[in-house]
Amino acid sequence: MSTAVTVAIVGAKDQAKELGKKGTTSDVTLFNAVRDGHAVTLIEPTQFPEKFASLLFTLAMADRTVFLVDTIGREIAETAAVIDLFDTPVDMVLAAGVGESELRKAFKGTRLETAPAMALDYPKLRATIDSWTSGESPGPTMVRLDHAFPVKGVGAVALGVVRRGTLNAHEKLRLYPTDKLVEIRSLQVHDVDVKSAQSGERVGVAVKGVDADELSRGQVLAPEGTLRVGTELVVTLDKRCRYYKGDISEGLVGNLLVGLQFVPATVTAGKAPGPITVTTDRPVAFAPGDPAIFADLSAAPGPRVAGRLLLPSA
Repeated sequence: MSTAVTVAIVGAKDQAKELGKKGTTSDVTLFNAVRDGHAVTLIEPTQFPEKFASLLFTLAMADRTVFLVDTIGREIAETAAVIDLFDTPVDMVLAAGVGESELRKAFKGTRLETAPAMALDYPKLRATIDSWTSGESPGPTMVRLDHAFPVKGVGAVALGVVRRGTLNAHEKLRLYPTDKLVEIRSLQVHDVDVKSAQSGERVGVAVKGVDADELSRGQVLAPEGTLRVGTELVVTLDKRCRYYKGDISEGLVGNLLVGLQFVPATVTAGKAPGPITVTTDRPVAFAPGDPAIFADLSAAPGPRVAGRLLLPSA
């Protein structure tokens, strides 16, 4: 079993630098810490709240979430509303001056009302994170890509996390949701060359059969036939954002997050809580029954997220 873990650090800004060494930076920033063979990747939503997707990507990439609260305001409230729609375990960390009882009252009715909480203490928080692992996820290989770039003499390189199964050098996989078949030329885990990577490990993958400009966040490496691809999705509402004021019904225009795919989408039929049809402007790849988050970027006031949907199971 892998001892790696990916942790979202959300809430208070610029906190992950106290827990790891800065690495890849884009709309999200990654920090790395390897201690006694335990590899931790920490992610911060660099461009949130201006870019809402930054928060969604951060939470979707993580095995666990640290919600660090230094004050109670609009950004913290929106972050809490989005955390409530993800199933990954969450721990609250409270800065000086933030009362736990006040916070739990503010988040009444969400899973943060009963989430574990601790006072901010970086050494203690580091030790806590070092006790976490991603857990095993057996089955066909699945790697979600989050960054890509060209490397001179190597070619296209993608970064991502093995979310299921084992990734092996030289195996051939499909690059979903495209039809392209690619070969894994070589692998690195935290800059160390390896022949295989387990579920939960963050990898750098040299990919043969595709150019770097054809790679993008949200694409998935998986064996042919193990994922579905579609643009017209009949979904059901799994959990509504308790603070969202609009209707999740025909005519709603927004964006759908499926894995790390964030695509424009429209509700073209139905009204929640009954089945609804969501049509995306380009194909998305998914496994039957996967969750998806519907974001309404025009929502005001209130959080820019409507709810969690379940994709078709058959």
